[in-house]
Amino acid sequence: MTDDLIVRRLGANEASACVDALSDVLIDCVEGGASVSFMLPIARETAVNFWRKVVDGVAEGERVLLVAETADGQIVGTVQLITAQPENQPHRADVAKMLVHRKARRSGVAQRLMAEAERQARHERKSVLVLDTVSGGDAERLYERAGWQRVGEVPNYALMPDGKFCGTTFYCKQL
Repeated sequence: MTDDLIVRRLGANEASACVDALSDVLIDCVEGGASVSFMLPIARETAVNFWRKVVDGVAEGERVLLVAETADGQIVGTVQLITAQPENQPHRADVAKMLVHRKARRSGVAQRLMAEAERQARHERKSVLVLDTVSGGDAERLYERAGWQRVGEVPNYALMPDGKFCGTTFYCKQL
């Protein structure tokens, strides 16, 4: 899939036009068990409202929104850089909401999204990236293979979509 995959940054207008497709990816991920801040059952309105807020952040210059699309323009993955940080951390960004549709997993989509997120972070003059992920999940291997440093784990940090507690592992990367 990665041969004909396009990973690109969306501006606010284009992101606004993609809210439905981005909502499809978010809903699929939550329904597939991803702990990404949402609980089951996730209403479409909840997903749409989330993405509208993301679009606002893109418009305000507080976020970078990346998408992975198939050759026919179908969005199969996304990730964000939260670039708006406190004034004593202008060099830092948070990586957030790495989402890959279940039908596109294990095909290099997440790896391509992360590589582009790092490239965009450099473009935004960020030298430290931070992220968190479910402890023991598949994403940990992705981040470690990409050179991210495991910082630590917080047990029972969040809930899985079904309501069970999960630990969260924090990572950082110096660019």
